[in-house]
Amino acid sequence: MRDHSEYMHRCLQLARLGAGYVAPNPMVGAVLVHKNRIIGEGYHQLYGKAHAEVNCLDSVKAADRQLIAASTLYVSLEPCAHFGKTPPCADLVILHRIPKVVVGSRDPFKAVDGKGIEKMQAAGIEVITGVLENECRELNKRFFTFHTKQRPYIILKWAQSANGCIAGPEKEGVGISQDLTNRLVHRWRSEEQAIAIGTATALIDNPSLTTRHVSGPNPVRILLDKELKVPSTNAVLSDEADTIVLNYHREDKQDHVQYVKLTQDEPVVEQMTRVLYGFGMLSVIIEGGSLLLQSFIDAGCWDEARIITNPALVIPGGYKGPILREGELQESLTSGTDLVHIYRKHSSVQ
Repeated sequence: MRDHSEYMHRCLQLARLGAGYVAPNPMVGAVLVHKNRIIGEGYHQLYGKAHAEVNCLDSVKAADRQLIAASTLYVSLEPCAHFGKTPPCADLVILHRIPKVVVGSRDPFKAVDGKGIEKMQAAGIEVITGVLENECRELNKRFFTFHTKQRPYIILKWAQSANGCIAGPEKEGVGISQDLTNRLVHRWRSEEQAIAIGTATALIDNPSLTTRHVSGPNPVRILLDKELKVPSTNAVLSDEADTIVLNYHREDKQDHVQYVKLTQDEPVVEQMTRVLYGFGMLSVIIEGGSLLLQSFIDAGCWDEARIITNPALVIPGGYKGPILREGELQESLTSGTDLVHIYRKHSSVQ
């Protein structure tokens, strides 16, 4: 008998194919095995559509369907036990009389959270849990953070010169990262549900915040514009993607732009995270500017920081970037001649 981890690794490979397309659902992969032979596999491909278990069972060829009731199902996250956009997957497993299910991690969503496992066990199914659990939790770090901390998974991102500047002396834009790195950043955007900037960044850089350099969905754009200074002609308010404008003056919706009124009596970081949670956003990239990024750092409200440095560029008297005061370096990589350092906050997704 092969080790359970071999098939769970395959579940994780499949699950990753849903990145950027299934949120606010988790990424999930499933593999059906009969006597060390994979007879079916699938993953959650699109939010609101069939879950991994359904696609896995549907993939079994006609000649192998009689083997389903003598097979083991591997799934990276606990099968759901509730009616949502689709029927409960735990019921589907029971219906097909699958005798053994191997689960990577329990589902933290309160409508599931062990109920799927209990339902299958009550039906006489042998359930094994915790196989590659850390890897399964890491894959869905956004989903786990959202349901355990009641806020999105927060990624801080900025590009800086060798002397730690993100703009020129008058805050004017300066090309810092290379084209290859810009494509990497657009891929990052495609993997998250939201991307946020402040008023100054919108006015100075006029960014569209889309994924135009890669193939993938655009994130919802979050504009913190307290006094509504950004004109409607700005790229962040274009119809290329949906935008939520957080401000102190209006609460309404016009076409693809949703205005959400904040209060001046509470820190902006707390309100932003609460609003994003209310909209069901599992994750957000905070792209700038320096004040917005630093406010999240100072509040200790972040999970990951991705810092791009151009070691060949020095900006004399430039506008300094934020200062990260804590965090553990998780990964370093090169993108052309740019350096990319990825940090994780110690308390993130244990």
